[in-house]
Amino acid sequence: MLLQYGTYAFSGRPMFIVDLTRQFDVTDDDGEHHHYVQVHCELRYEPEADLDALGSFDSWFFHDTDAHLEEWFAVMEGHLALVLDRRPSEIDLYEGPV
Repeated sequence: MLLQYGTYAFSGRPMFIVDLTRQFDVTDDDGEHHHYVQVHCELRYEPEADLDALGSFDSWFFHDTDAHLEEWFAVMEGHLALVLDRRPSEIDLYEGPV
């Protein structure tokens, strides 16, 4: 899983974007890795000085490590404190190969 955010102008005008991504391993008929697919949920907010001041950030969580998902979520929630009470202006869901 990936959480990333920052102010970007991907759609032509600057927006503060929170991208929540889940990556899936696709295997072939023999059970071997074939490729990855990522599913993204982008929450887009109108730019505001306090959001812009957060800069950019990204953090991956991998299930096959000694990390604990609940701890990662708690840390990520702290990073997202400023957007938790805001309503996004736009939401975009999409899938793409890696």
